Amino acid sequence: MGPVNWIAVGAGWAVAALLGVAFYGRKALPGEKLGLHLLAAILLAVSAAMIGHMLARVGVATLQAKPWLYFMMTGGLALTFIGPALVITAVRREGELREALFDWSYWLVAYLAIGGVFLLLD
Repeated sequence: MGPVNWIAVGAGWAVAALLGVAFYGRKALPGEKLGLHLLAAILLAVSAAMIGHMLARVGVATLQAKPWLYFMMTGGLALTFIGPALVITAVRREGELREALFDWSYWLVAYLAIGGVFLLLD
């Protein structure tokens, strides 16, 4: 395992956070619920750090030889873990499937963007 690229983790977190504002608008900006937004920011940072750890496990040499792995791995996480979890939760709570699919699209774009940041900064 190579070292985690912490600069890419921070930059990936920032890009994913900005995408959150683009997707959700004012709902993504801290207002009266500052504590909840801080929690969301921390959890997003944990996600970016875990992606950094995952990519470090693959190793820079492999990723340089196969750069599509940045997108295959990050997009794969969003498509096969995060998205289904959002839909399953919406179904169990009898929530709007449309909202869950919208959230899934955010996470897919955000994870692919984080993968792109790692590609650029590794």
